[in-house]
Amino acid sequence: MKTFQLFLFLSIAGLPLAAQVQNRELFDPKVTEVWEPKARKVTPGATAGEAPSDAIILFSGRDLAEWTSLDGSPAKWEVKDGAFTVVKGTGDIKTKKVFGDIQLHIEWRTPATIESEGQGRGNSGIFLQERYELQVLDSYESQTYRNGQAGAIYKQHGPLVNATRKPGEWQVYDVIYNAPRFNDNGEVVVPAYITVFHNGIVIQNHVEVRGPTEFRGLPVYVAHGKASIKLQDHGNAVSYRNIWVREL
Repeated sequence: MKTFQLFLFLSIAGLPLAAQVQNRELFDPKVTEVWEPKARKVTPGATAGEAPSDAIILFSGRDLAEWTSLDGSPAKWEVKDGAFTVVKGTGDIKTKKVFGDIQLHIEWRTPATIESEGQGRGNSGIFLQERYELQVLDSYESQTYRNGQAGAIYKQHGPLVNATRKPGEWQVYDVIYNAPRFNDNGEVVVPAYITVFHNGIVIQNHVEVRGPTEFRGLPVYVAHGKASIKLQDHGNAVSYRNIWVREL
């Protein structure tokens, strides 16, 4: 930026807003152009839901090599036909890699055969950083509390709308997650935030996560660093496929 242009820019920037608007014609348009650093090139997937070039693939349809049981033993869920399914009683599983801020793509399916109702109907959960649950549930024509239905930030925020497809059909979550920040005393200074698209529809719009998911009582933050993505064994044969993340 030339010296005179910089002087003019700083002079006008210090004026009241109305005066700045009146003096816009004095600006060289190039003063407000940003050229560096250039945006990093990423190749998008060829089809909707296909991982972009910089994604970390967490399940490609073949095995659970990127996952483990909570005790560190191999994940015991069933892999079949390009998906994996909860095996009741084998416990939750989590990613071997740990994450902070991420973009997450994950597809899930509840059983086509309906055997229960409410929280017992196709229940599982996606826990960001092992603590903050995005609910997975068959909420197509099933009644439960709003902040516990599919797409809820469990017990904190109900979804804006119910975008659930029929049981037995594949559902898609696309998530933008910003991890919480803590100070040196372990106090939360910036809470976690989450945006969720369910089958292409916004159901959580940059909502504040109030703390770890609790079944009883109110959430309270406890300081932590990067952590895994955890999937819940709630006793129902929920399936997952095409899981990838981009670190933000």
